[in-house]
Amino acid sequence: MPFEKFEDAEAIDNERRKAIAKSIRIISVEELKKLGEEMFDEPDRPWRQTFLQFIAEHPGAIFHHASVGDGVVFLYSRDGDKGLWYLRGSGIGPLSEGGRQLMREAIATGH
Repeated sequence: MPFEKFEDAEAIDNERRKAIAKSIRIISVEELKKLGEEMFDEPDRPWRQTFLQFIAEHPGAIFHHASVGDGVVFLYSRDGDKGLWYLRGSGIGPLSEGGRQLMREAIATGH
């Protein structure tokens, strides 16, 4: 059966929580823009304009970067409670409420 190896969401969240706590850091706007160039390597990539516009509209915002395992990176800003996930060469998308909550918890605990 395809669901035999299904992991429960709580176990996945716990692993992500640990990975975020170990790797979370503040990322500079310059570094964020450079990462944005990698993520949005084509001018018409979805969310490219939204990403760049958010940075421009929040020049004093603090952005956080965390690796959650398997090459997945979370980017998050408490300004506007916005974030995204990124997997190099594979995909990108908005950070879910659960992902944003994990980032908020790590920031609040000082990790």
